[in-house]
Amino acid sequence: MLRATILFILTSFVLVGCHHTDNNNSNAPSNMSDTLQQGAAGHYAAVNGLKMYYEIYGTGKPLVLIHGGGSTLQTTFGRVIPSFAKTHQVIAVEMQAHGHTADIDRPLSFTQDADDIAELLKQLHIDKADIFGFSNGASTTLQLAIRHPELVNKIIVASTFTKKSGAQPWFFDMMASATFEQMPQPYKDAYMDINPDSNALHQMYLRDVTRMQNFPETSDELMKTIKAPAFIIISDNDVVTPEHAVEMHRLLSQSQLAIFPGGHGEYLGELTMPYDSIVVAGMVAMVEKFLQEKK
Repeated sequence: MLRATILFILTSFVLVGCHHTDNNNSNAPSNMSDTLQQGAAGHYAAVNGLKMYYEIYGTGKPLVLIHGGGSTLQTTFGRVIPSFAKTHQVIAVEMQAHGHTADIDRPLSFTQDADDIAELLKQLHIDKADIFGFSNGASTTLQLAIRHPELVNKIIVASTFTKKSGAQPWFFDMMASATFEQMPQPYKDAYMDINPDSNALHQMYLRDVTRMQNFPETSDELMKTIKAPAFIIISDNDVVTPEHAVEMHRLLSQSQLAIFPGGHGEYLGELTMPYDSIVVAGMVAMVEKFLQEKK
């Protein structure tokens, strides 16, 4: 049965005096390395000509985490990996040109990213996995569910759109005139900590901007082919409009929808956003509930 869970949490937090967005919050991790389980080793796999980097945490049913554009697995998911690793085998990947995964001479695309993850799962002998993608990673998640449905159990699609009209009116105007100087400094720092090659950083930026300037829309017909249960997540001040999130929810036959307070990825504790432990904990709890529900 079609289910919708549309939550506007901000109002209730304000009423009870619990909302506390604060970068200096005592509950916030002091740095990204503090948030990750100790001793997890990185790995590389040769997939479709790419030397893809990934990290594995915890045990249980596989949960693949796919980061956003310009990011690393830590800048997107660093603050929630420990929570998910309590109940899942978390496989956090870094896509072509991002983080530890070097660029190669081929176009950057969501379909290619999906094919790369599919090949990684096959090499890891994983028959089915839950997939959690954020922003560009959510676009990849949708393509994985479309192109490789046999590998996908459930999907969490966070802060993305399937057509240009689903973005806020200012978004593509901003992308048309984007400059490297506007790239968030935490993303630059995280990349340079891994790879001090400033040319590679700039190339990654150009790759991501070009992909978004030429954003490939996913038709409603293709969206309707997705049969995996889906949990759609956005923020109330996100790059995607609430109206489009509802539209995606209506297209996916087994979907739920949650709208959290804050900006793009704030519910994840994404590195460039203010950190609110209550909202992040609420998101984790809702994702866990979704993953544990029977199909």
